[in-house]
Amino acid sequence: MYPNPLKQKIKSGELIFGTVLPAPSPRVATAVCGADIDFLWIDTEHAPFGMESIETIPALVRQTGVAPLIRVAWNDPSLIKKAYDVGAVAVMVPQVNTAEEAAKAVEYAFYPPLGQRGVSPNWPHLAGENWMDVIKTANQETVLFVQIESEEAYNNLDEIAAVPGIDVLFVGPMDLSASLGVITETRHEKVLKVMEDVPKRMPADGPKIATTLVNIDEMQEKFRWGYTVMNVGSPLGYGVQALNGHIGTLKENPMGK
Repeated sequence: MYPNPLKQKIKSGELIFGTVLPAPSPRVATAVCGADIDFLWIDTEHAPFGMESIETIPALVRQTGVAPLIRVAWNDPSLIKKAYDVGAVAVMVPQVNTAEEAAKAVEYAFYPPLGQRGVSPNWPHLAGENWMDVIKTANQETVLFVQIESEEAYNNLDEIAAVPGIDVLFVGPMDLSASLGVITETRHEKVLKVMEDVPKRMPADGPKIATTLVNIDEMQEKFRWGYTVMNVGSPLGYGVQALNGHIGTLKENPMGK
């Protein structure tokens, strides 16, 4: 599916939902895309795999109508370029702390004249799309997430948000908790204060605000605060939780009496 509608949905302020790919498996990816999600988050920052392992997965995901979102390991042109070339509609760049770093991410993500990304995507051949047409229109589809996950980034929020080319500011609760001195305490008042303030600071035409959570009540809270993009946990985490519940029920009452 080209172009993927993710960018337009984000711009229009629609609520956007995604989830994590638990393993670099085409079978798992297409199964997860059977859920009513807008994006599939493929993490190459903390997960033990890279572009070689995901290979054809972004092209397959595109064909289901879902947008592949690849989080790269760092704000590095070689990593960002590879992520888009393998088929990402969106790339997430972690640990962006200043406007200068945000501008670099934009430079690495877009083709000229918006940026300086090298030209030679390989995913169109896999997906059966016209290679030349994709190149000529890629900047219109390309989505860029930058992560706000430190006190420094929060202090520079207005300047980062003003950088042209950023579609989404993704607030990372766990790293933010570490930066604020309350590591792992993502419900600490220091963390919640920042998370509540970020969307309030955005101009109407500024980037949309995203985060990742597991608990439904917390997600609804963030939507009330002005978040519009949400990563909804992980199918693996939810699956294990459901499995534990079923096993617990069966151990207590195996015969259903």
